[in-house]
Amino acid sequence: MTRHQPEPEPQRQPEPDTGRDPAAPAGRAAPAPDPAELPGGAAVEAEGIGLKGPRGWVFREVTVEAAPGSVVALTGASGTGRTCLLLALTGRMKLTEGEARIGGLRLRKQAAAIRRTAALAHVPGVDDLEPSLTVGEHLRERVLLQRRYGTAPLAALKAALRSPRQRRADARRVHDEALAAAGLDLATLPKGPRTAVRDLERLERLRLCVALALIGRPRLIAVDDVDLKLSAPLREEAWTLLASVAASGVTVLAVCGEAPAGLPGDVPLAVVVTDRATGARTAEDAPAEPAPKADDTDETEKETADALAETGRA
Repeated sequence: MTRHQPEPEPQRQPEPDTGRDPAAPAGRAAPAPDPAELPGGAAVEAEGIGLKGPRGWVFREVTVEAAPGSVVALTGASGTGRTCLLLALTGRMKLTEGEARIGGLRLRKQAAAIRRTAALAHVPGVDDLEPSLTVGEHLRERVLLQRRYGTAPLAALKAALRSPRQRRADARRVHDEALAAAGLDLATLPKGPRTAVRDLERLERLRLCVALALIGRPRLIAVDDVDLKLSAPLREEAWTLLASVAASGVTVLAVCGEAPAGLPGDVPLAVVVTDRATGARTAEDAPAEPAPKADDTDETEKETADALAETGRA
């Protein structure tokens, strides 16, 4: 009787690394991580960016470089495209030229992902508070919206599996952390959390807007008109607030009429000066220029308003 020797098994060649999760179905790449879950603040890197509206350039040749956890002050005369630049850097207005990266994400290609990491804290005309609602109602609404629409699918599934008591405790913790970071003490308000927004002082409104933005745990927040109609002491308090937010690791973009000389706690400060001549540039390169004529300012404000209207699509 002849014995048959078992045939040797063929050697398996190692599969090339395709960057795909082995557990994922064939032909489908593994999902990218949710940008909102990335640690730390978002670095801001922009070079030669510009935005053109129906009446011409709103801003042009903008260069910004800021590390995570910095405060970026966008300063300049009214109507020089400061708010449009703020919205563009948060992925809410489409650039015409140039390229930028926010937290490592390309602004032109990944604007939707940037919008999930960047929150608007106070941009009049875009995220206005409802004057008739109370402070508590605004906070509860934002917590509910964040839990329903602002959470990654996996995190939302985990939250759904928790008991109602745990979900309420998690919402209360996020609520309290945001209020503490914004320095808003509800006990000091005239009617506590039942105080209507119309009864808040301007600095209290700013603190509420910052608290609402921080509920989503963003990597970057954007604030418009930081120092508008504020006295010198209140202006200093506003910048101290933004510096404390940046010190916690969240990058801050702030539009202002006049940038501060420095921030408390040695928080990094980057200043971008916008003007009609070159669109925007760093404070070190900006020479002193005479005030613009009234006709030029009116025309510039029209251009900014036209471009600002386009942000509704985002």
